[in-house]
Amino acid sequence: MAIWVIADKCTGCGLCAKACPYGAMLVEDKLASLGPRCTQCGACLEACKFQALQSDLDQEPPPDLTGYRGVWVFCEVREGAPARVSLELLGQGGILAAELGQPLAAVLVGDKVESLVPELAAQGAQRVYVAQDPGLAVYSTLAYTRVLSELIATHRPGILLLGATPLGRDLAPRLSRRLDLGLTADCTELAIDPEGGGLMQTRPAFGGNLMATIVTPRARPQMATVRPGVMALGPRREGAQAEVVRHPVRLEPGDLLVRLLASQTQGQRPVDLTAARVIVAGGRGCGGPKGMDLLAQLAQALGGELGGTRVAVEEGWLAPARQIGQTGLTVRPELYIACGVSGAIQHRAGCLGARYIVAINRDRRAPIFSVADYALAGDMFKIVPALLSALKGAA
Repeated sequence: MAIWVIADKCTGCGLCAKACPYGAMLVEDKLASLGPRCTQCGACLEACKFQALQSDLDQEPPPDLTGYRGVWVFCEVREGAPARVSLELLGQGGILAAELGQPLAAVLVGDKVESLVPELAAQGAQRVYVAQDPGLAVYSTLAYTRVLSELIATHRPGILLLGATPLGRDLAPRLSRRLDLGLTADCTELAIDPEGGGLMQTRPAFGGNLMATIVTPRARPQMATVRPGVMALGPRREGAQAEVVRHPVRLEPGDLLVRLLASQTQGQRPVDLTAARVIVAGGRGCGGPKGMDLLAQLAQALGGELGGTRVAVEEGWLAPARQIGQTGLTVRPELYIACGVSGAIQHRAGCLGARYIVAINRDRRAPIFSVADYALAGDMFKIVPALLSALKGAA
């Protein structure tokens, strides 16, 4: 989008400069102009009361969005089963589809994946698009992009949701570029605009200091990725049936430029904090690896998992797969115990879905206490050993 000033209409009132979040609008000699910091966000267009600002969108005819219907969820397959985040998105997708009065569909891409249809139907999918081919057995960016773009062009969904997993974060932007679509990444909330019927996509912005709600008014489908653990699973419908639509797969040699020759499991036990019922998290207050080892003992005693803040990961006390927060994982355990965690907004964004939050911190003013159900103001190196002793005595 390009924006320019119509000098004959500009009064130099400065409303556009006040509205610009980047300080890119300049007003000199009662005439506005766009500075080099302009990002073409369009905030100034809405602020101008004299129609002195214009964009090339004003000259384009509105796109024809008729015929785009339905909410689609791309279902990622891991080790022969649907990824949990995909099932979470089916739950949220069902809410969106019900508000729109449109069907909810799942998309399965892979090899011999049609057997997963009953599970997706039980999670709310009314229709399942299945694309099967031996060339799709292992994820390949170009191959999956070709198949999904063909499905979209043929069936024209209104909304497409993907998990913000390593696979989803690779596939979604490539698909967005291929089809010239918008994409909102790492959403924490999805809702339907009651007036226009568009998808309102909310995500953290400016380092998590505010939440931005984004709409895609000129392109379909409206695409968004959502991090695992953000949405709750919907109710299961045992025995539910879903219509199966089989898509013929035609791959080109160029779609399979990268081949997987071998894979090797990491020596460490894989961890999925998004499925954990109990999480013990450590932050800067742990002081180092010894503090983390103490929390690991507590997590083991509770049958839970160990997590932590970005600082703990950056200091090397914790593996990146265990980071919780805006730049890590979003979790929804039954019990979340934060030890030595100050509770910056970025970390709180990752754990607010917990049913119960217990905070242990020496600083009575720590922000984590504002969201805690139970607050223990004290030294974790005294409190945690006492908890361990009590748990061993109870056993």
